[in-house]
Amino acid sequence: MAASRVSSGARTSASRGSSGARSGSTSHGSSGARSGPASRGGAADGASTPWLVVGLGNPGDKYAASRHNAGYLVIDELLADLLPAPGSLAQHRKTNSLICQTRFGETPVVLARPRTYMNESGSPVANLAKFFKVPAHQVIVIYDELDLDPERVRVRMGGGDHGHNGLRSITKAMGTKDYARIAVGIGRPPGRMDVASYVLKPFSKAENAWLPIAVADAADAARACVQQGVEAGMRYAESRG
Repeated sequence: MAASRVSSGARTSASRGSSGARSGSTSHGSSGARSGPASRGGAADGASTPWLVVGLGNPGDKYAASRHNAGYLVIDELLADLLPAPGSLAQHRKTNSLICQTRFGETPVVLARPRTYMNESGSPVANLAKFFKVPAHQVIVIYDELDLDPERVRVRMGGGDHGHNGLRSITKAMGTKDYARIAVGIGRPPGRMDVASYVLKPFSKAENAWLPIAVADAADAARACVQQGVEAGMRYAESRG
């Protein structure tokens, strides 16, 4: 069903760099986390308006450990780190999604996964934003990126889809490019391997050595975006190399 959380064996304390506190609560609890100072273009505007953090991937056991499901893994990480206890996803029929309503510090957040396949992600994401009244600039989409070196994480606001079918679908459904993206680098396929085959295959043994760190960094970047603003998320990701 859902992608499983990455094992933490390769994760180090360095992955918890400067992003701030662990966050939130269970899906129905009250927040117990510290929140960072707001910066321009970020958390100050979203103190009462929720943020929507969406991890992209494909549903089903067949794809659970695939490179294309990096976004799912980051949502798993965010759920596991919620305070006072790990959170869980529940079905949201009106948007064809799985969600957890929580808080990062004092800021309400909806963590979500579309229940559709990657190239049909747009409708669930647009419907979630509409249902929870989330403006586009407070939508964060987490996805796998071919044109980013493995292990690296990048945060940006707006821009093109870089050939990513999930982003293309979301941009079309939302009618705007002006939402935040957190990319988890998976690199290009070796040799002449077909791209579609590459992204749908499981992470290799070598990749699993760095994957927990990259997933933790992406989760920290998402928290920084929500609590301190997207620019803070960008700086955090850049600081991680």
